[in-house]
Amino acid sequence: MLKEERATLSRPMVLLLAVACGVAVGNIYFPQAVSPLVAAGLHVAPGTAALIVTAAQFGYAAGIFLLVPLGDRVPHRPLLAALLSVTGLSLLAASAAPGFLPLVAASALAGVTTVVAPLVAPMAAGLVPDGRRGAVTGTLLAGSIGGMLLSRAVGGALGEWLGWRAPYVLAGAVSLVMAAVLARTLPTTVPSSAQPYPALVAASLRLLRDEPELRRSCVYQAAAFGAFTAVWTGAALLLTGPAYGLGAQAVGLLALVNVATMLATPAAGRATDRRGPDAVNLVCFLAILVSAGVLALGGTGGASGLAALALGTLLLDVAMQSGMVANQVRIWALRADVRSRLNTAYMMCAFLGGGLGSWAATRAYAHLGWPGVCALVAAFASLGLLRHLLRARDTRTRT
Repeated sequence: MLKEERATLSRPMVLLLAVACGVAVGNIYFPQAVSPLVAAGLHVAPGTAALIVTAAQFGYAAGIFLLVPLGDRVPHRPLLAALLSVTGLSLLAASAAPGFLPLVAASALAGVTTVVAPLVAPMAAGLVPDGRRGAVTGTLLAGSIGGMLLSRAVGGALGEWLGWRAPYVLAGAVSLVMAAVLARTLPTTVPSSAQPYPALVAASLRLLRDEPELRRSCVYQAAAFGAFTAVWTGAALLLTGPAYGLGAQAVGLLALVNVATMLATPAAGRATDRRGPDAVNLVCFLAILVSAGVLALGGTGGASGLAALALGTLLLDVAMQSGMVANQVRIWALRADVRSRLNTAYMMCAFLGGGLGSWAATRAYAHLGWPGVCALVAAFASLGLLRHLLRARDTRTRT
């Protein structure tokens, strides 16, 4: 087994990595804002157009499973630069798609390769002291959140101005620029494993089987992220539908309300360092349940409905992202030599939950409207909370 690199990670480099995470993660989320424009531009139903969001989510889950294990086998600098380069080219191909199916295919490919954040997080965890992991994880996650928020805001506004293809062009160009920057500035890391690729991929499944704390973190984040993607997929349909009659930029503007989430995640990291992940997880699931009730009021329309949507999505975003910090800190403590493979299993489960949430939200909205989406959020949160309470009960019984 190769020795893990222990070079220090400077604060400016942490910030650059946070920006890189934001650029990559934004590629998954800006389609949420532009899917109504895709529907009009390619003459498909709004629910059908939302499949570009589902394709990106499931593609991301596939990329996590297939590519993130390479973080334990390949030096990070060439790996991250290559992945961002392919992502950029895929997004440019999406911008030139002649029809809906080629766009879905290009979206899925971009999702597969834009897996920078789940590669950067375990790399950074190995380059900082144990007592800084929560804070650094929170900073990286804040960058990812910034990417989510800005990509939806810029994507929606740019799409309204220049058409749905323009956000894909911009996202592709930014990804290529970031690939060049990381190729020159990333620190040199030494792989922790010399295993062949098939063994690396299989190891993620074995870890999921063998590590109960990893499985628990996976269930928690799949539930929270399923609720998150359900809301944002449904929100695009709600805001551009009869209840509000707004344009695609409204989805991005609603996302910008949640910029406070960027401040909350570093605080969640510090709270996790002090009190442990379980305490943070409990608060997060309770907050998601409350957010479902607040979001339900958003279906009424008007200024009061918009206020409810803003407050509900803010509460949901803070809860989901804070839970992400807590869950990752839990899995970083398991085994230092397989962090990328641990993160592979964890993030794959999280984004499978996210893909399920997006898929289920389109169907819930079609059959039950916005109340159906809110009920789906409550169901996801209840699943995670039940798992958490059962584990707490078992722990009390054993002691």
